[in-house]
Amino acid sequence: MRAATDVRTVAVAGVEFGWGSSGKLSAVLSALRDRGGGKLRFIGLASGLGRPVLAAQPVQRWFDLPEGGSGEELGRIVRAQRVRAALVVLDGGLAEALRAHGVPVVFVDSLPFLRTKGDRPDLPLDTEVYCAQRCVELPSEAAGVLADARRLRWVDAVIAGGGVTRDPAPTRHPRRALISLGGLRAPRLANWASYPRIVLPAALEALTASGVTEVHVAGNLPAWLAAQLIDSCVHPAVTTVGALPHEDFLHRLAECDVLLTSPGLTTLLEAGRLGTPTLCLPPQNLSQVFSGRFHSQALGTDVRTPWPSTVFAEQEALALRAHGEEKALDLIYGGIARAADLDRRRTATAVRESLVEKLKHLAGEPGTDWTALTTAVGTGGAEQVADALVEVLGAATPARR
Repeated sequence: MRAATDVRTVAVAGVEFGWGSSGKLSAVLSALRDRGGGKLRFIGLASGLGRPVLAAQPVQRWFDLPEGGSGEELGRIVRAQRVRAALVVLDGGLAEALRAHGVPVVFVDSLPFLRTKGDRPDLPLDTEVYCAQRCVELPSEAAGVLADARRLRWVDAVIAGGGVTRDPAPTRHPRRALISLGGLRAPRLANWASYPRIVLPAALEALTASGVTEVHVAGNLPAWLAAQLIDSCVHPAVTTVGALPHEDFLHRLAECDVLLTSPGLTTLLEAGRLGTPTLCLPPQNLSQVFSGRFHSQALGTDVRTPWPSTVFAEQEALALRAHGEEKALDLIYGGIARAADLDRRRTATAVRESLVEKLKHLAGEPGTDWTALTTAVGTGGAEQVADALVEVLGAATPARR
């Protein structure tokens, strides 16, 4: 009976946007598992999108929450599961709802550089610990918003180690490649397939033209669509497709000679920890515009593949952000959708040609320090967030019944 009462239940959740949140949850859960201390039980809230990434983690049970609200059902879950604390990545609304039910929350903000005054009502600035991930550059407006977080704690990159390493010797002529498309299904993107329809054939053809013979495509991509897009390529490299649990993805990342990725920040940081040569595919959203720029800024060389100006111009998206992120996203999503519907062949050709040039540069300039991004922001964030959660659990009282 004593042993049962010693087990403390922690709810984990990530925002339903891409796979970055799930990767960070996986990293923190691995850090807690590695230290082997305490008797913790984990339940997951929502994150239907991210569950494949967390397949190897000890999340005992998942609970779906009703769309558009989580009040009564969330309270029932908190009481029935005796939730003692919560770890929430980026989902400010859920963090506040959990606190309203008496659950102390460790909140992870992996995109603090995006914060503007308009975001303030949606940020859980009063959480027990607000962990903001260090970034290459923090705009003054974002710094002002975060200054209002009552228990702000800056942490290093929240990424997994997992004991995975790679051969540090540079590869001048890559043969094995990994393409990472991430979670793809942004909530406000009307047709999420627009992006892979343009980018995946372009990436595969660029890799084939560069002598790559083996490719794995990782991402939230249905097998039928992947097969259709691969079949549309001219003499593609041997290609496998499939979403990967987080640890499997890290092993693939360590084994490949080059990574082509939509510039999600978590993937760029994971590749940086391993020193994997990385080229950025065109961005899917506003945060990826920033992340791609930070990555190239840290490396000291531009490894981004921009969209043609007929899709959208990054400077215009950044300027529109001053009027709210939704304005910038309308430009980005609208441009990608129009290109996929009306100008797919020409857009894909431009992306492919840009990637071919980047791959040539990669082969000709093997001296790039691919760890530069993680060197700039540190790699101990998963352990630091785990420490914060352990501290909160130590001070927590059982949630109200």
